[in-house]
Amino acid sequence: MATVLSAQSTDVQINRVTEKLFHKYRTAEDYANADLRELEIDVYSTGFYKNKAKNIKAVAQLIVENYNGKVPDTMEELVSLPGVGRKTANIVLARAFGIIEGIAVDTHVKRVSRRLGFTKNSDPDKIEQDLISLARKQDLDSISMTLIYHGRKVCQARKPKCSSCVVNQLCPSSIIFMNP
Repeated sequence: MATVLSAQSTDVQINRVTEKLFHKYRTAEDYANADLRELEIDVYSTGFYKNKAKNIKAVAQLIVENYNGKVPDTMEELVSLPGVGRKTANIVLARAFGIIEGIAVDTHVKRVSRRLGFTKNSDPDKIEQDLISLARKQDLDSISMTLIYHGRKVCQARKPKCSSCVVNQLCPSSIIFMNP
């Protein structure tokens, strides 16, 4: 449910909301049976709350009806759920099941992989395929997490910290940011 909420919101905000949400709703059945308006109020601060609440409830109902209350463990099944794309599915598969299918392309992965010259694409699915082609399957999850953390801490959107970046000598974009 946290990954469904994460779209267009910060990790800090999602962590705040899920702390309360996970105490209130403990099972897929709890979400499936939740009052939609109450669920909207519960997730309001994450933005796009009406759509997110509707998707959470719909996902939970499908999980209860089609998967005996258990989160499915294949890419195909996960992306068939409302509000679940490849990014969310990759995160769920890796974290919940230890299954590495691909790379979760969030805004950080997108930005950093483009700046480092790993891809020229802007479409997350194409970026994922470009990154997959550069690495061994068993390394995909750690690559995703490394790019995410690097994007949060060093290669930030508005003001990248190229002078303290450990890969600035290899980064085509560092020349632009270090010598404007």
